[in-house]
Amino acid sequence: MNILLIYPQTPGTFWSFKNILKFVSRKATFPPLGLLTVAALLPLEWDKRLVDLNVSELLDEDIAWADLVMVSAMIIQEASAKEVIARCRQKKKVILAGGPLFTAQPEKFSQVDHLFLGEAEDTMPQFIADWKSGRTKKIYSPENYPDIATTPIPMWSLINPKDYVTMTVQYSRGCPYDCEFCDIIILNGRRPRTKSPEQFMNELEELYQAGWRGSVFIADDNLIGNKQKVKLMLRVLIGWQKQKRYPFRFLTQASVNLADDDELLELMSLANFFKVFLGIETPSQESLEECGKKQNIKSDIAAAVKKIHHHGMQVMAGFIIGFDNDPDNIFQLQKEFIEGIGVIVAMVGLLTALPGTRLYHRLQDEKRLLGESSGGNTDAYLNFTPRMDKEVMLQEYKKLIRTLYGARSYYSRIHTFLRDYRPSVKGGKIGWKDISAFLKSIFFIGIFSRAAGHYWWLLVKTILWRPKALPMAVELAIQGRHFYKIALDL
Repeated sequence: MNILLIYPQTPGTFWSFKNILKFVSRKATFPPLGLLTVAALLPLEWDKRLVDLNVSELLDEDIAWADLVMVSAMIIQEASAKEVIARCRQKKKVILAGGPLFTAQPEKFSQVDHLFLGEAEDTMPQFIADWKSGRTKKIYSPENYPDIATTPIPMWSLINPKDYVTMTVQYSRGCPYDCEFCDIIILNGRRPRTKSPEQFMNELEELYQAGWRGSVFIADDNLIGNKQKVKLMLRVLIGWQKQKRYPFRFLTQASVNLADDDELLELMSLANFFKVFLGIETPSQESLEECGKKQNIKSDIAAAVKKIHHHGMQVMAGFIIGFDNDPDNIFQLQKEFIEGIGVIVAMVGLLTALPGTRLYHRLQDEKRLLGESSGGNTDAYLNFTPRMDKEVMLQEYKKLIRTLYGARSYYSRIHTFLRDYRPSVKGGKIGWKDISAFLKSIFFIGIFSRAAGHYWWLLVKTILWRPKALPMAVELAIQGRHFYKIALDL
């Protein structure tokens, strides 16, 4: 059996970093972890080939070679996924599809032979057995959330790691919180499911043996969903990192209450975490109450961010505008809030109603739903009728994004961040790739950009007062070029 696994193209988005990949000589930011894991669920004797359209083209020869085609996609990849399916259908191939796009809206994909809704650990073995007996079904959906202790190590051999900026692994799935707008509990449940420390170390060891060194994204819904278990894992991870002389530096996603646990912050710092994404959402207490963001209500967000920065982790954060309880001056409030707390990578998006969420059903009941989500984070797209005037909202939103990612605000936030940042990243020797990125930044930002003055002042100030933070400062300057272009394209 020849199995062709296809990952559709992702358009230029906030997290794609397509505008700056040339700085680090990479083709894409992250590999398709879902497909790599699915490949490991298939029989060993089946031949597998993976085509990531963000890295290479899908050739007719690839399709002709395949007995089965497997496609995995997120909502933002819908257009590319449909093109892939149409090409494979034209070649009369049997198509399997799974991932958030197909789970959220299976009715859109009648051309797919077999739809996998939800996680595949239990349903893929069912399909394989059905395929061998000639009794396959149209839809495969798990009865329960699978035990990820059975999840195999991703098949890293199917990709060239040098094509990517950051490798991706997963320790847990699920989140204990029930925010109205979030679809995580629909996809992965409210009870965090974890891998054992030994299982997770085996995955990291495999990645290490594959030759990877550098940043690793632990793509959990909320890494600290089960604090007791994650602390056990982190203690083992610290030992593994020391033994290997810190080959990896980690970034992840967590809830704001991370800052409430000093022991957890210290363990993450010792394990070499250098970035964490938080869902901060809004400075409006009324809007936080509206969406059920209980973990943020009455929290001192500024103090939390400062504390995390002090432990050597840069806070990246999500912010949302469009809640019914947002005050009229929400755009100014968000600007002042983001600049004041020093969050540089601030993903500010308009509220969107994702399929199946409590927000989706509420707006549907209120007859305010206008269509489906685009899957984008910062594309100024509304799929519902807001309380605020829609045209005013879109105009003010675009203005806010362009202000935040203009040189003055962006570099000001870097300086605020560096004031509290205490880098603790270990290992990761500076190599030619880093030197090349720095030299390119001098040319493209330090000479040929409107941000040149801000860039040079950042370098001088960092060298004089925060020399250990220089690699992070250069990285942020380069990232600013991407975010600025994203803002201009709105």
